[in-house]
Amino acid sequence: MTTGQLIIVDHVVALLGVAAWSATGATAGARRARLALGLLAASVLVTLARVVTVAMLAGRGWWFVQEKVLFGLPMLGAAGLAAVLIAGPRLLAARRAPGAGSAAGPAPGNGVPASCVVLLLTAGYAALAGLVVTFLVGYPLTWSTALIASSLVGAATLLTARVVAAPVDPTGGADIAPTPSTQGRPGLSRRRFISFAGGGAVAASTGTTGLGLLLIPAESAATGGGTGRSSSSTGVSVADLRGADVPAPGGTRRQYVLTAQTTTVRLPSGREIHAWTYNGQVPGPPITATEGDLIEVTLRNTDIDDGVTVHWHGYDVACGEDGVPGVTQDVVAPGEEFVYRFRAEQVGTYWYHTHQASHRAVRRGLYGTLVVTPRGEQIDEAGASVEQVDLTLPVHTFDGTVVIADQDGRTDHTAPAGTPVRLRLINTDSGPHRFALAGTPFRVAAVDGRDLHQPGEVSDTGLRLPAGGRHDLVFVMPDTPVALVLDNDHAGGLRLRPDDRAGTVGADTAVEDTSGWPVLDLLRYGTPAAVPFDARSRADRHFTMVLDRGVAMVDGRPTYAQTVNGRGHPSIPDQLVAEGDLVRFTVLNRSLETHPWHLHGHPVLILARNGTPSSGSPLWVDTFDVSPGEVWEVAFRATNPGIWMNHCHNLPHADQGMMLRLCYDGFTTPFHGSHTAREAGTARSRRHRH
Repeated sequence: MTTGQLIIVDHVVALLGVAAWSATGATAGARRARLALGLLAASVLVTLARVVTVAMLAGRGWWFVQEKVLFGLPMLGAAGLAAVLIAGPRLLAARRAPGAGSAAGPAPGNGVPASCVVLLLTAGYAALAGLVVTFLVGYPLTWSTALIASSLVGAATLLTARVVAAPVDPTGGADIAPTPSTQGRPGLSRRRFISFAGGGAVAASTGTTGLGLLLIPAESAATGGGTGRSSSSTGVSVADLRGADVPAPGGTRRQYVLTAQTTTVRLPSGREIHAWTYNGQVPGPPITATEGDLIEVTLRNTDIDDGVTVHWHGYDVACGEDGVPGVTQDVVAPGEEFVYRFRAEQVGTYWYHTHQASHRAVRRGLYGTLVVTPRGEQIDEAGASVEQVDLTLPVHTFDGTVVIADQDGRTDHTAPAGTPVRLRLINTDSGPHRFALAGTPFRVAAVDGRDLHQPGEVSDTGLRLPAGGRHDLVFVMPDTPVALVLDNDHAGGLRLRPDDRAGTVGADTAVEDTSGWPVLDLLRYGTPAAVPFDARSRADRHFTMVLDRGVAMVDGRPTYAQTVNGRGHPSIPDQLVAEGDLVRFTVLNRSLETHPWHLHGHPVLILARNGTPSSGSPLWVDTFDVSPGEVWEVAFRATNPGIWMNHCHNLPHADQGMMLRLCYDGFTTPFHGSHTAREAGTARSRRHRH
């Protein structure tokens, strides 16, 4: 059983515990002793099952059980034990009384005392409190959380005791005899009044103290076990960290203009979409370069009211070119422009998109592709140039319509038999996609723009592409058709045919069922090779990021957020590093959703997943999927100074709080300092950079 499945089982058992204990108390209150006794036994069994599931989860990591071990189970255990020891014997005695199980109820004098009902319901409240703390707060458990939850359980117990308090019963059915009221309803004895007043004061003070602790702001930066911030009062502005102004020797200057504008785009199927676009098209203009060229992109905003930027996803530009509003630049408002310049020193498949209100703007069309090819033409063993079919295929979903490149429906291409083919797959959505290549064996030559070492040939194997991720597939075109199947949709996707002389282009051909193919595990694919640092050595900084859902402040407002270590952006402490540090991340997912994790400005080396080390080619990625219950270990060398975003690339999750910053010591931002996902984009940008 995977950790994700075990988390779901634990949630189900916890919910059953709440239902069982609550039903036991309610049944006892209805004076159905026999049924209540049976439910009490079931409650005990469910509680023991919960102990087992928590113990199993504890074996997967302390992060998954902290609040359960320190709060949920102890509180339930204490309340449940009291209920069993005190209410159990009374229920058993009432069950043995004549008529205890009849429709008319128990015989007079054999009722269930009010104290037993309160104890049983208190166990239900304790079980509910543990479940609520897991769902609303999660990890890490704090004193404030424990105090608030405890006070609420206590307040609920006091209120229940008041509600179930019975009139004076000469048979002894009530545990504490209240004074009669003049209206014939239960009165309130002096002792009961004092206990309620005292309990209410304790609950109020506890809750107030807990709330005060909860609102204490987080520390400004986490050091990951390294040194703190330097004492220097001045720092280098990220606005001064700009790219090169000239190409490398032999390179050329490649100039592009991207104009952000709203427009109606007509897809090949005839469907029209109201899109936010670069240059009136989706995807935006492809940006291509040869290694060593200078890429210069002028971004202009015509009418995107939220404002726009360009972030070069996976491309390790200088920080000032990274396109993060409020951190590396001001947002480009309507009527303004900004110029990006950087040298094309990374070969591979990348993409670009706005980072302003990206959860909305990227989905509506503000994205495009960036491909850098090696310098020098490819030649075969005889010295002749090699012609190849090279297709860049960004996948995007517009309101349920999947578009591959600029085509919805099925896309057809020809590739003569024997021709080398490269398919550059790019996932521009916020969730994963599953690809399958039918009709030929292939190799995954590169992941996230970085070549793999000696990748082997595979067939009948699916590929899972995280949000924001890229895979380059290479193969030699056979003399029969090849199909690229997306998400098991055999009617769509891409078809490659060896020629069109027989009129086969566009003809419908059957594609084998790929839904049952196993997914390629990239951590075991390819051949090991040397890496630029010893991944087994002790890191200079080690940060743990626990991904979850919970109540947190996001952009100054309380919400049910996507959280990192229990907090939402911008309240999550910065991760402080120094240039040259070896940095290690432990990223784990307590939630029931997948989180594609993306660090700007740095590729990370995958070390292990769920405790199993990577054994294939060194896997350098900029985005990796952390599925429910998974624990990933990754590392990188801090060699690109600046202030970098570190966030979930399910962009709605980032908007809901799952975003923080990696900050190099000694670097500052002159902008307003916090990349606020929800801002309307009213800040002003610099108009030109010369």
